[in-house]
Amino acid sequence: MLVYLKLILTAIFWGGTFIAGRVVAKDVGPFSAAFFRFFIASIFLILFTYKIEGRLPVLQKKQIFPVFLLGMTGVFLYNVFFFKGLKIIHAGRAAVIIAGNPILITLFSAYFFKEKLSLIKVVGIILSVSGAVIVISKGSFNEIVSGGVGWGEIFIFGCVLSWVAYSLIGKAVMDRLSPLAAVSYSSVIGTFFLFFPAFFEGAVQNFRHYYLVDWVGMFYLGFFGTVIGFVWYYEGIKKIGAMKASLFINFVPISAVVMAFFILDEPITLSLFIGTLLVCSGVYLTNKRFTPVFRATKTLRH
Repeated sequence: MLVYLKLILTAIFWGGTFIAGRVVAKDVGPFSAAFFRFFIASIFLILFTYKIEGRLPVLQKKQIFPVFLLGMTGVFLYNVFFFKGLKIIHAGRAAVIIAGNPILITLFSAYFFKEKLSLIKVVGIILSVSGAVIVISKGSFNEIVSGGVGWGEIFIFGCVLSWVAYSLIGKAVMDRLSPLAAVSYSSVIGTFFLFFPAFFEGAVQNFRHYYLVDWVGMFYLGFFGTVIGFVWYYEGIKKIGAMKASLFINFVPISAVVMAFFILDEPITLSLFIGTLLVCSGVYLTNKRFTPVFRATKTLRH
């Protein structure tokens, strides 16, 4: 029972990252916000790794470049796009667009790793893509055709592409490296490279002038959104399996939309509501394992 509670809280924490990111993005530059988020996360991730695994494993030569790519895609690029996008568009809208991550991961996994696509998964992909299009276009296809989609949506879609790359590379890296060690290394590498653009953005000069709410937001993003969320998610995978644990991700855009409504007074428009339902339904179908009817009938007969 405790593991399910942790997974529900993880989904809520991840939904909250869009709220915190939206708040932080108002006063803190995208590079600075991303740097401080992962500086905080890296400290705690290393501590967790030593506590859970006893040490941070030394990378072999052939692991260095893939782990470097993890840091550059999942940490550096993702978070730059994340904060740039949230400076422009609503948190709920961003959350629904990013909810398409599992769909693209499924498609690319089928292409690169030859994973089979069932009819149910294809239906799920169509539903999620349709939902994302409805959200991005605000319910009007003419918005896309006429170029009405702004930089905010483009930046958030950059998050999606960055996370897809991070996930596919991570799938290969984690054959010989634990998920906790892999994310710790990627966090440290991403933090290191984020420092330089953050420095030129004025992070060193401006950090004393950030408001308390900005620091609270960055701590939330680093500790709850990154460290706690990651550890609890992988605890769930270990105890109930990846298939069941991943289903809880479906609650992320829902929690983000609800919190954005109550905390940021962001409106829940009809297009956002319908798009959210379609995206969540699609993600659920692509992650759900269905037992064929004829097989279930045969089992019942015996």
